[in-house]
Amino acid sequence: MSTEALLEVRGLRITATRPHEVDLVCDVSFEVAAGEMLAVVGESGAGKSITARAVLGLLPAGMRVSGSVRFDGEELVGASDAVYRKLWGHRMAFVPQDALSVLSPVHTVGDQLALAVRSVRGVGRKAALERAVDALDRVGIADAARRARAYPHEFSGGMRQRAVIAMATVNDPDLVVADEPTTALDPTIQARILDMLDTLRERAGMAVVLVTHDLAVAAAHADRVLVMYAGRHVESGPVHRVLREPRAPYTAGLLASLPPRHAESRYLPAMPGAPATTGSLPAGCAFAPRCPAAADSCTRHEPEPAEWQDGHWASCHRLAELPRRTTDLFVGTTA
Repeated sequence: MSTEALLEVRGLRITATRPHEVDLVCDVSFEVAAGEMLAVVGESGAGKSITARAVLGLLPAGMRVSGSVRFDGEELVGASDAVYRKLWGHRMAFVPQDALSVLSPVHTVGDQLALAVRSVRGVGRKAALERAVDALDRVGIADAARRARAYPHEFSGGMRQRAVIAMATVNDPDLVVADEPTTALDPTIQARILDMLDTLRERAGMAVVLVTHDLAVAAAHADRVLVMYAGRHVESGPVHRVLREPRAPYTAGLLASLPPRHAESRYLPAMPGAPATTGSLPAGCAFAPRCPAAADSCTRHEPEPAEWQDGHWASCHRLAELPRRTTDLFVGTTA
């Protein structure tokens, strides 16, 4: 895996401009090297998906992006649609959570994949269809040659999602941004898809930004992790260090809320309160109202990311004062 950043995001800010201006993502930075997977995790509303879409220039109208998004050295913030069109499908690809938002109902799945191949590689229809069938086979669709002649409505939900992943990876892009790509799949197929992405990373040096709510998936497949809350950076670093020794109370709360393997109680642990919503954030640290370690200083100004050790960063005013086992902060809390 290369140590040079293929994708470098610095000070990303995403602002909704109507009906009035609201910052949805504030000053988020991360990078991804070729062959590396970065998992972006956090509760619903944390800003994960909108951050992923901003990288690819796929935000809806009414959004303003500032900061820097550099892909292979090229600045993309403020870039024209023509610049993005040269990258989409060829060097950058997107896997959405909703397969029906990508697949056309009036063309066969194989024809849609073949079109993606021809638009990038300029090969003939026969060669494009062969590559399309191979892509369907790679993502675990049985009898791929026959299934390629089917329409999306003839696929199950899980098969449609696999077809979308096949479409995103059919041209072996340098970067795939995947937004909850396996949510609708059963555990066996989910594992197969993620293993397939791992294989592509190893074989072709493909970088992956994986948006997921599943910490187990992040632990099993990602190299590094970015934890977000209310559009802010909370913690980032090597995945096993962050998930084994979290320093930010929010990360610790996510981990403490996982169901125990051998439950002795019918109650599940949980963080207190509800996730903060952008547009009505409290002063200071957005997580302070839910944080058992919050102090007066936490309510006055927002914490800045600080390096704890060797590329492990956390945003917390009380970083040096927290217990070694930060998950102990949430002992006794229940859903």
